Amino acid sequence: MPESGSTPFWRGRILAVLGILLVAANLRSAVAALSPIVAQIRVDVPLDSVSLGILGMLPPICFAAFGIVTPLFTRRASLEVVTTIALVVMLAGHLLRAASGSFALLVIGSAVTFAGMAVGNVLLPPLVKRYFPDRIGLMTSLYATVLAVSTLLPPLVAVPVANSLGWRFSVGMWALLTVFAVLPWLTILLVRKPKRSEPGEVVEEADAAVLRRIWHAPIAWALAVVFAGSSINAYAMFAWLPEILHDTAKTDPAQAGVLLSLYAAMGIPAGLLIPVFASRIKNLAALIYLGVGCFLLGYAGLIFWPQTATWLWVLLAGAGPLLFPLCLILINLRTRTHDGAVALSGFVQGLGYTLGALGPLVVGLLHQLTGAWMWPILFLVLTVLAAALAGTVVARPRMLEDQLNGAAVRRRAG
Repeated sequence: MPESGSTPFWRGRILAVLGILLVAANLRSAVAALSPIVAQIRVDVPLDSVSLGILGMLPPICFAAFGIVTPLFTRRASLEVVTTIALVVMLAGHLLRAASGSFALLVIGSAVTFAGMAVGNVLLPPLVKRYFPDRIGLMTSLYATVLAVSTLLPPLVAVPVANSLGWRFSVGMWALLTVFAVLPWLTILLVRKPKRSEPGEVVEEADAAVLRRIWHAPIAWALAVVFAGSSINAYAMFAWLPEILHDTAKTDPAQAGVLLSLYAAMGIPAGLLIPVFASRIKNLAALIYLGVGCFLLGYAGLIFWPQTATWLWVLLAGAGPLLFPLCLILINLRTRTHDGAVALSGFVQGLGYTLGALGPLVVGLLHQLTGAWMWPILFLVLTVLAAALAGTVVARPRMLEDQLNGAAVRRRAG
């Protein structure tokens, strides 16, 4: 359906706009809210380097595990119901994190929060497809931009809030944003409730057959590899960029923090522009190779000229994850049905975040073994090249449902 559909953007969809954008605003707040105030948390909760490593790997692990099972939830309830439950789970996780008095409770609270976020990650593309089939590019652009802002903002406010009101308030204050996100979806559920009993009303679900067959679809695997390449590099940089810059560019901690913020900030223009471009141009390979090229140039600068124009190499490396919003829009552009969108979203994000969790760990192990940053960065370069190869498949105008049907026909013929 064309982006310039005849339905006015706001008509009858104000609550859906607010609901989708507020869900997006909640999907990264807990990820970046903890690390800036670790020193203050240690006063009440014992944390060593291993503990911090476990906390750092929780987001992608939870995103992966619950991303895979989210389509099963949508088989039993509507998208709106599952979204509301996910937000309530996030709310409980925020409060538990803030009340934690031990490492175990902090891990449990964080896992609960990230579980809710993982469900929200998977549900956003099909929610956009349901409410804005005529504005998929625009809405994906808007919520991807909100995601980027929600990644950038928590580290900036965590320390001053913790200094003024304590670390528990700094960690728990994001629960208020979750409360605001619940309200539009509760209202939508109340408004739509009388219609649910009408003939022809279908509860959105991912067909079990689609979930089984998606493992045999080349487009699903290729898109998952591109998503994984973006995730591996992004999580590795968020975990290690300050140390890389300190060792290679001789930056002090304050400068490294500013450059890390610059890295995160590059997600804003990418989230704003990439989905719109992707929905309007035919040569999607150009966008994939643009992201890959930014990664490679940024890493080359960090390896060979780290003390010259350091900000430029960080900016380029930060532009590389434009592959993330591109994958989000491709989930809709490469599917014909809601079932396909839900199943593909779960598969891509589940597998992609599983591999993404390995990024910080592998980079850290390689650095420990070699004592330098050359091999860790070369590992990241290899993941980027793998994403480039998978991008040649993703760029072809092939639909998931067509590949699933073709595979089913071949199995029957065999």
